[in-house]
Amino acid sequence: MAFSLPDLPYAYDALAPHMSAETLEYHHDKHHNAYLETMNGIIEGTEYESMELEEIVKKSHKDNPKLFNQSAQFYNHVHFWKWMKPDGGGKTLPEKLSKAFESDLGGYDKFREDFINAGKTQFGSGWAWVFVKDGKLQIDNGLNGENPLIMGGTPILGVDVWEHSYYIDYRNARPKYLEAFVDNLINWDYVLERYEVATS
Repeated sequence: MAFSLPDLPYAYDALAPHMSAETLEYHHDKHHNAYLETMNGIIEGTEYESMELEEIVKKSHKDNPKLFNQSAQFYNHVHFWKWMKPDGGGKTLPEKLSKAFESDLGGYDKFREDFINAGKTQFGSGWAWVFVKDGKLQIDNGLNGENPLIMGGTPILGVDVWEHSYYIDYRNARPKYLEAFVDNLINWDYVLERYEVATS
């Protein structure tokens, strides 16, 4: 089956000033859509066509690097838009999530430092992740479209550090973009939803 581009869960200008309407329009309508169209073209008429998206990402990582690049990026962005919301971020986490951050990541402040650092130290294009593996939360980064699915984990939060995600708004100041993401954009309710899926 062919996949389709999900709508943004908010207006283009809803995340301003931390992420501009121009960035969202280019990132969602151009970049995300390009991953989708290329992926759909590759899977058409193949065994991948009948698979769920997560299965495509995992299998193509071993078997089809070209498809992996497109499917992983499509998958990453499907969740990326939901990991943000207007007036998001900050220290007020749902209780269940707060307890998990405390026990596994050393608390909110340590999470914030380590997650931002994972994004800052990812050389070139990639992502920074919080994910569940073996029942515990971890923080790591990955090159290009690499995500925790290929590490045997389940992502509960990710931030895109490809330049198209921040260059219009922050130019080369990636750390400022990461700080704005954590402090003002994270949709903690969706992070909790993903955490509950990963630990159920």
